Amino acid sequence: MTLTQLSTTHSPGRTLGLAVAHSSVLIGLEAHPIRIEVSSSRGPSGFQMVGLPEAATREARVRVTGALAVLGFLMNEYDITVNLAPAEIRKAGAALDVAIAVAVLAATKNLPTACLTDVLFLGELSLEAAIQPVRGVLPHLSRPELRQIREIIVPSGNAREAGLSQELNVRVAENLQDLVEHLRGGKKLSRAPRTQFSPSVAAAGEGDLRDVRGQASARRALELAAAGAHNLLFVGPPGSGKTLLARLLPTILPPLTFDEAIECSMIHSVAGLLPQDSGVLRVRPFRAPHHSVSEAGLVGGGEAPRPGEVSLAHHGVLFLDELAEFRRATLESLRQPLEDGRVCIARARARAWFPARPMVVSAVNPCPCGYFSHPRRKCSCSEELRRRYRAKLSGPLLDRLDIHVSVPPVEVAALTRAHVAECSADVQARVALARTRQLERAASLGLSARVNAVLSVAELERVAPLDRAGKKLLEAAVENLGLSARAFVKVLRVARTIADLEGDPRVQAPHIAEAIQGRLLDAQPSL
Repeated sequence: MTLTQLSTTHSPGRTLGLAVAHSSVLIGLEAHPIRIEVSSSRGPSGFQMVGLPEAATREARVRVTGALAVLGFLMNEYDITVNLAPAEIRKAGAALDVAIAVAVLAATKNLPTACLTDVLFLGELSLEAAIQPVRGVLPHLSRPELRQIREIIVPSGNAREAGLSQELNVRVAENLQDLVEHLRGGKKLSRAPRTQFSPSVAAAGEGDLRDVRGQASARRALELAAAGAHNLLFVGPPGSGKTLLARLLPTILPPLTFDEAIECSMIHSVAGLLPQDSGVLRVRPFRAPHHSVSEAGLVGGGEAPRPGEVSLAHHGVLFLDELAEFRRATLESLRQPLEDGRVCIARARARAWFPARPMVVSAVNPCPCGYFSHPRRKCSCSEELRRRYRAKLSGPLLDRLDIHVSVPPVEVAALTRAHVAECSADVQARVALARTRQLERAASLGLSARVNAVLSVAELERVAPLDRAGKKLLEAAVENLGLSARAFVKVLRVARTIADLEGDPRVQAPHIAEAIQGRLLDAQPSL
C-alpha cells in the first residue's frame, strides 16, 4: 500500500497531527537529550505514553491533562500518543511535563509546531498549570551542545540556579499560560537574571578555634589536614574535644572557588538540596551522617541513582563521628571513593557517576567504654571486647586516612586558667597561603593535582624529592612501624603540606619526622 493509498483509505473526519519538543533527563550528573514526539488524532479519548517512562513520568498524563484543562483545552476529543525517545534510556522524574504539554498543544493545532524548534523545556506541572521547580537544572544546562540552542525554558523557582549558565539564553516561566503566550509571539518571558557568586569561609554559628582548650597536637593536625585536604582520624576518650575540633574544620578552610561551587551545586541540585534563594552553594559543605546510615545513603544509590553523603560533601568535609559504630560493610564501601575520588552506581540499564573528593574526618573511642589508656579512669572492657571493637575498622580503611592523631583528655588546669588561643581567622590565613602555593606549583609544573592530598607518586617525585636524611628517616619508619606503600605515600604528601605551611620549597627531614608522627597509631595496639 502506497502513502497515497493510505491517506485516501483513512477514515474521513479523522485529522492527524504530529509535534516534537525537546527536553532532557539526568543519569547521575550527566544530562541525556530526550525527544518528545506526540501524535494526535480525532476519536475516542486516549493518552498513552511509551519510551520506558518510570512511575513519576507516566503520571505526567494526569498533570498535563489537568493543566491543559485550566487553559480551556479539553483532551476528551483526542487520542494522544507520546513517545519519549530514545527508548532505551529510562525516564524518571517530572521534568518532562512542560515539554509534553506544549507538544500536545502543537500536535492538536493549538500551537504552531515551528515555535518548538531549537527550544529546550524543563519543568513539572501542577494541576493548576503552575510550572514547579525541578531537580538538577544546572546539570541539565551543562551539555555543551546547548550553546547552539535558541532558547531554554525553566521554572521560575530555578531562576537563580539557571542564572549561573551565563552563556545560554535561559527564560523563566511561572505557569503554562505565560509560556503558551510567549511561544505564540505575545508577551515574552523574562530572562533568568545572572547569579552573582560571593563565597564565604564558613556558615554563621560554626564557632571558633579560640574556643578549644589545650589540644595543641590536635589543633596542629587540623591545620595540616585543612592545608593539604588530607583525611584525618581523631582517637580519644569521650569529652576530649574530637567532635568540637571536627566541626570547627570548615572555619579554617579556604573559600570555595567558582568552579568548585559549580561542582558542589550540581550535586546538591540533583539531590534536591540546593537552596532556591541563592541557586549556588557559597560555603564548603559539611556533612555528618549518623552512624546508622545505610550503604546507599553514604555512597549513593537508589533505582534512580542519587548522590550519597560522600558526594554531597565533595570539596567539603565528611565527618564520621563514632566511626566504630558504623556498620562495617557501610564503612568498607568508602574505600573505593576515597581512593578514586568518585562513585560509580551501576544499575541494569545505566551507570551513574558522582564526584566524591571530600576531606574525611573521623572520630573514634579507643575502646567500647572509651577509657582505654585514660590517665584517670579505668577501662571496663575485656581484651576480647577491645579486639572485636578494633576489628570493626579494617586496616585498608584506616590506611586511607592520612593523619592519625591521639586526642587525650583535657587537663583541668587548661579548663580553668585564663585562655588565649589562636582564632580560626589566623589559622585560615595560613591554610589559604599554603593552598595558594600548591595551586601555583601545580600550574607551573603542569600537575593534574591541585592539592597535596591527591598527588600521584610521579608528581610527588617532582615536588617532594628526598635528601639522604629524609630517605633514611622514611626507611626507618617503614621498617619499624610496618607502614604500607599507601601509608608511605601519604607520609610524603603530608610532609609536602608541612613544608608548604612553612614556605619551604623543599621537603626536609623535620617535615618528614612530623608527618611520621601522624602514623604512629599504626604501630599501637589501641587502633
